[in-house]
Amino acid sequence: MKETKKLIISLLITFLASFIGSYSTFPAIKSWYIFLNKPSFNPPNWIFGPVWTVLYLLMAISFFLLWQKNKIKRISIQAALFFLQLSLNILWSLIFFGMKLPMLAFVDIIFLWITILLMIVYFHKKSHLAAYLQLPYLFWVSFASVLNFWIVVLN
Repeated sequence: MKETKKLIISLLITFLASFIGSYSTFPAIKSWYIFLNKPSFNPPNWIFGPVWTVLYLLMAISFFLLWQKNKIKRISIQAALFFLQLSLNILWSLIFFGMKLPMLAFVDIIFLWITILLMIVYFHKKSHLAAYLQLPYLFWVSFASVLNFWIVVLN
């Protein structure tokens, strides 16, 4: 039962971050984002929801894998990096969609990318699988960084 609680808490924390970020995202998509000039490789809007759902699920499972075997303590570099990346992820949505500041959001996403990379490195020291589950997140944020950059350039 203890492990089930850890999994549920991992999922709740991670998807709470998703919910907080989406709070400013959804209204801006129809009122501001659709009017931005975007690069030709910008995916259709419908793809973002499913991709982010899978990524948040992988984040939660990855965190759970470390916590499950007590490989992550309340205060550890792995936990700090995990919560820092969640915070930067939320902040990006608030800056980009809520405040409508793509350039400042680009600065945030660079810090997010670095934090994800560091998280993968430090997760790998405790669990290879937990680290590998973060790779799709790193790849997606890499792509999102390029999109963010081109939105800044084109607008």
